[in-house]
Amino acid sequence: MIEILNRTELARAKDTGALVAHILQTLKGRSAVGTNLLDIDRWARAMIVEAGAQSCYVDYAPSFGRGPFGHYICTAVNDAVLHGMPHDYALADGDLLTLDLAVSQGGVAADSAISFIVGTSRPAESVAMIDTTELALAAGIAAAGPGARIGDLSHAIGSVLSAAGYPINTEFGGHGIGSSMHQDPHIANTGRPGRGYRLRPGLLLALEPWVMADTDELVTDADGWTLRSATGSRTAHSEHTIAITDDGAEILTLPQQV
Repeated sequence: MIEILNRTELARAKDTGALVAHILQTLKGRSAVGTNLLDIDRWARAMIVEAGAQSCYVDYAPSFGRGPFGHYICTAVNDAVLHGMPHDYALADGDLLTLDLAVSQGGVAADSAISFIVGTSRPAESVAMIDTTELALAAGIAAAGPGARIGDLSHAIGSVLSAAGYPINTEFGGHGIGSSMHQDPHIANTGRPGRGYRLRPGLLLALEPWVMADTDELVTDADGWTLRSATGSRTAHSEHTIAITDDGAEILTLPQQV
């Protein structure tokens, strides 16, 4: 299903996106050496409930997971990259943490992910990997606008990832979003320009470049959800929800400048 939102729904989407961005930045600020992933999950739940919003994850039970997910945020550490299930783990200095959050408010969902390094250590390869996903995300957003095709976005994202030397997995990628978290169209993190669905104003998309340092192969944890690099290499993931407008693309999950 591909939804085109009206002006009222787009206004609600902006509110939801702002909430997602606020929660993620708050959680990033609280994520320090010694922080437990289960505490991050509890903090996320408290902020979602306080805002009168609903989690897109807690009851989520797709075919690729051993559902329902049962938690309010995805917490992926080091070699984990997607669908990281919060568990009893205390963050260490230099850990690469990805927080991925989707909530629904006013009947419209928004989805975003950030990767960052915990503590004072700054492993150069990890910093470069995070930077590359953020650059790829920016490229995908720049390629989005009315009349563009999904392949244009995939090509823009993939060009950045490939130029940096990262293998690209196409099993999981970006997606449409609206009244539900995951909708058509699928947006692979590499592709051919000029192909696929033509973008229209009112369309919401979640773009999410993610990479693993030296492989494109995923393995699934015993929890049935957490996806890790098959080689144990580190990973990074960046995501924004955008709205296609008459003038281009508006980022709905961009943190507010204070």
